[in-house]
Amino acid sequence: MNQRILLIFGGLTFAAFAACSSGETSTETATAEEPAVEESTTDEWQDLSTLDAWRNYKADTLSDKWTMEGEAITLVEKGGGTIVTKEEYDNFELEMDWKISEGGNSGLFFNVIESDDLGPAWHSGPEYQLLDNERHKDAQIRKHRAGDNYDVQQSTVETVKPAGEWNTTRLVVNGDQVEHYLNGEKVVEYELGSPAWQDSVANSKFGELPMYGKADKGRIALQDHGDQVWFRNIRIREM
Repeated sequence: MNQRILLIFGGLTFAAFAACSSGETSTETATAEEPAVEESTTDEWQDLSTLDAWRNYKADTLSDKWTMEGEAITLVEKGGGTIVTKEEYDNFELEMDWKISEGGNSGLFFNVIESDDLGPAWHSGPEYQLLDNERHKDAQIRKHRAGDNYDVQQSTVETVKPAGEWNTTRLVVNGDQVEHYLNGEKVVEYELGSPAWQDSVANSKFGELPMYGKADKGRIALQDHGDQVWFRNIRIREM
């Protein structure tokens, strides 16, 4: 009888040990298979520095006059047409380097929309002016110089570098609040739709354009104004 008790006790001990071991193994397996928590991607930068991110305005293709020279998206000659991002953006921060040829003119646009009822990209998107201030005739006009909100608001300080040298631009669009930065300094600030904005637009070449500056979101555009221009390190993140 004592032997029988010992056998039963031993069996219970083994069963308990096996169950405990099985529970530990199951817990480890569940832990290993549990997916990691993904971090928020809202602050991640999106690279726009290659031609894959762009196409021509109101087109599905990209002109061969826009090419890559090293790490720079380059308009090699007139006729490439304005290009736009394949994606649309609303609240964002954009950074890029750019340089202009001697006597050159170009522009960076935002909130560009495409419609059969609209003409060029500048019929809807406000412009951050890119210009050779030393040589281009537009530099003689206030609100037409590098960094300006073209024809609407002039820069408070001039920080552009000469033609052929790289400049760094930062454009922040947060709701209706817009800020232009050029080479590390804020040069223009405005509020879309504000009384001051409406008054400035009414007194500009855009006064008769019903959709100018009205879109809440849209595409980023780089302008073909007929002059060579280079863009590199283009990146954007939504806010």
